[in-house]
Amino acid sequence: MHINLIQILLLALIQGAAELLPVSSSAHVIVAEKLMGLDPSDPSLTFLLVMLHTGTMFAVILYFWRGWRKSYFASAAAFQAIFWRVLLATVVTVVLGFVLKHAIEKIFLEDGEIESLFSRLPLIAGALFVVGILIIWAGVRPKKNTGQDEISLGSSLWIGAIQGLCLPFRGFSRSGATISTGLLLGIGKVKMEEFSFALAVVLTPGVIGLELRRLLHAHAGNGGTALNLQMLGPGLLAMLGSFAAGLLALHFLATVLEKGQWKYFGYYCLLAAVCVAGLNLYGPVNLR
Repeated sequence: MHINLIQILLLALIQGAAELLPVSSSAHVIVAEKLMGLDPSDPSLTFLLVMLHTGTMFAVILYFWRGWRKSYFASAAAFQAIFWRVLLATVVTVVLGFVLKHAIEKIFLEDGEIESLFSRLPLIAGALFVVGILIIWAGVRPKKNTGQDEISLGSSLWIGAIQGLCLPFRGFSRSGATISTGLLLGIGKVKMEEFSFALAVVLTPGVIGLELRRLLHAHAGNGGTALNLQMLGPGLLAMLGSFAAGLLALHFLATVLEKGQWKYFGYYCLLAAVCVAGLNLYGPVNLR
């Protein structure tokens, strides 16, 4: 499949912005690929997606490093406390995501792969609608007076569970769901933003590894290595684009949170859900 420079840059900007805003990057990227006449399952696009995720991961590390250093690396005790909370949330995420993935494959796909569902517009629209409602709820509900602004082990468990629910469903924004859960639990905005993206940095290398493994397995012996070398230049360009867009998106996200305007991301997700559903009903056949 041929993909030109303009398409690469557009996908990089969409991924970089939407990945770090609570609006679901996967939903936006899949719809954008379909509108461009591209096949989301094509190996060249799978490799490109890996590079896009890598770019946004580096953006998160650069943006949050100063805050993490003050909060998480201030002392051995602070690091130990956050280490156990991140570990608990990640383990719950991986276990729940793994169980959901295999349950969906066994019950609904007759041992097929869940990846076959990722580009289905009705499922993306439904996931966008659900996360939109969650974000609006967290944005309009008065903050709980818990008496503390830190993240407890119990809160980590809940946040990890919600993050696990996001994994099998494209359109269910991970950052939107986790930050909203934290806000509903009474955790401060800055603390929750830092914690949510710390979880993302831990989770992203595993997601990248799974995508690479899937790509190499699907194209072993069929020129997969040559394909990856051919896509290396465009992939690096995509990574730089998503890195730059990701930094801008994180600045915007922090501003929205500080101004108490979190709910507007939810309204956007509801609008996006309607648009995706409309594309499925009335768009060209190749989009569905």
